[in-house]
Amino acid sequence: MRVKVTEQCMGDRHCNELCAEVFAYDEDQLISIVKCDVVPKHLEDIVRKAADECGADAIEILED
Repeated sequence: MRVKVTEQCMGDRHCNELCAEVFAYDEDQLISIVKCDVVPKHLEDIVRKAADECGADAIEILED
């Protein structure tokens, strides 16, 4: 599974709080970014939760 943060990101950092292993905050752009190419299997459920709870619908899940 892969994940992408789109330009719709509002920078509220909720995904960063849920899964800091996958999401980071870019202080220059004021948005969240993805730290890894492929989401580790053990983090897939929490990344899906972050996508579901994203207020801006800015997290896209890309299934392999």
